[in-house]
Order: sequence, then C-alpha cells, then structure tokens
Amino acid sequence: MKAYVNEKCIGCGLCVTLCGDVFSMDDSGLAKAIPENVPPSTEAMVIEAKTNCPAIAIETTGH
Repeated sequence: MKAYVNEKCIGCGLCVTLCGDVFSMDDSGLAKAIPENVPPSTEAMVIEAKTNCPAIAIETTGH
C-alpha cells in the first residue's frame, strides 16, 4: 500500500498524530506521506487516518 496526501490538506495534523511513522508535516504546514510503501504494521493506522481526515486529503493505492 502507498499513501498520498492530496491538495485538499488543511494542515490539521490528525494523520501525523494517528500514524507518525507514515505522515509528517512539511515546511509549509501541510501533511505529506513517506514515499515508500507503507509498512504492513501501520496499514490499519493509515486507513484510520484516511477515514478520519476532515479534508478527505489522504489517498491510498494498492490495498
């Protein structure tokens, strides 16, 4: 699975709080995801972040 943060991100940081191993905040205050495949041990947390993102800014592929 890969995770992406699209242009709808509002910089709330919820994804970072839920899954800091995959998501981080960039210099502009918006979230970004690691470029590699999401580790299997964090996939459930990525899905939780995607489900709870208030801006619907997290996208996943391959799962």
